[in-house]
Amino acid sequence: MNKEVTHTNSNNDILVEVAGVSKKFCKDLKTSLWYGVKDLTANVFGNKQSTELRDKEFWAVKDISFTLRRGECLGLIGHNGAGKSTLLKILNGLINPDEGKITIKGKVGALIELGAGFNPILSGRENIYNNGAVLGFTKAEIDTKVEEIIDFSEIREFIDMPVQNYSSGMKVRLGFAVAAQMEPDVLIIDEVLAVGDIGFRIKCLNKIGEMLNKCAVIFVSHSMPQVARVSNRLLLMKDGVPKIDTKDISLGIQKYYGLFGKNKEGIIITGNGEIELVQFDINDNNDKSLIEIPFNSRLKFNLKLKVKDKVTRYFISYAFIDAETKIVANLFSSIENITFNKKGNYANLI
Repeated sequence: MNKEVTHTNSNNDILVEVAGVSKKFCKDLKTSLWYGVKDLTANVFGNKQSTELRDKEFWAVKDISFTLRRGECLGLIGHNGAGKSTLLKILNGLINPDEGKITIKGKVGALIELGAGFNPILSGRENIYNNGAVLGFTKAEIDTKVEEIIDFSEIREFIDMPVQNYSSGMKVRLGFAVAAQMEPDVLIIDEVLAVGDIGFRIKCLNKIGEMLNKCAVIFVSHSMPQVARVSNRLLLMKDGVPKIDTKDISLGIQKYYGLFGKNKEGIIITGNGEIELVQFDINDNNDKSLIEIPFNSRLKFNLKLKVKDKVTRYFISYAFIDAETKIVANLFSSIENITFNKKGNYANLI
């Protein structure tokens, strides 16, 4: 793999170019070590390594290609295990791909693991200088930025305390402040904004929006509202393979949610043990899967319960949740004056 890092000043130039990048891992440690020895021997003797998968190997990332310009924020989405974090580690130079080429122009700021890049025994202030030096800044340049970084992180009271004593939220604050205030050409963020309070997350998202005039951003999150807010392009991955690369954010998010439609239950049912659910249908469909409901359409619920004799009063509550598991509507039978047809120990609600 060839990775090139150069500098450029154009306002609309390509900062990241990924061409056919693939990475494979082995599921077994002992086998992985053996393959490593064989590959090392092959390299010594100049033998070309096979790109075919060997026993117990799998492609974590397979044939990823894209270009990213200054001013673009690429939302990298997909379920757990889709290959997002592996791709980011390749882009940041932490691991090498087995195939493909990456060209990155300018300085790269990355926040891909909680506390990554910090020396735990050094203070927050000392780590600012360490991270700045890694990015290629001189001590004089860091001196001009250190106060802004501390102010943005909002942890001035603890800035001279060892990072190993920081909470997860404090590490995120300092890590993002360093990555953002150092003004990199390429900023990589992986899920870390899920940690910490909502006020700081909003502050970070606003900062990303401000930075887009000067850099390119690769943003990974399972929070689609966050992705929709800062991204102007989406790359959806599944099993290490790109499924869709689009500037239509709503389409990309719709495809993301569609990945879960066939294997996740869309109905959550709870009770107190005195009443047992026997049957539940929506529009005569009882497979409990997620269903699409056309706008302004009618819904038919058919509910059958087994009620113990000692139960004399009961009610039914329907809660409608969106893809972010937020309740968007409620229906209570006691409030709506819904009646039940009771036959023996069974009650029906249609």
